[in-house]
Amino acid sequence: MALPHLVTVFAEQAPEPEDVTAGWLGLLVFLLLIAALAFLGFSLAKQLRKAQAAKDAGVFDDPDEPDERPAGSGTP
Repeated sequence: MALPHLVTVFAEQAPEPEDVTAGWLGLLVFLLLIAALAFLGFSLAKQLRKAQAAKDAGVFDDPDEPDERPAGSGTP
């Protein structure tokens, strides 16, 4: 059997387009994707709040603020 012949055999056995539906499994996958997206959104918001709180507490160096050390102090 040649490959083109196998393709035509499998194409002839395909179901009709109106017989193919997503069903309950498709709905379940869709709902799980929505839940995962919501979880990631809440997690991102939480991490951004934590980073902003750390910035406000002075944990990070702010590149927008001028350096208060003298230029020749020798300490980084």
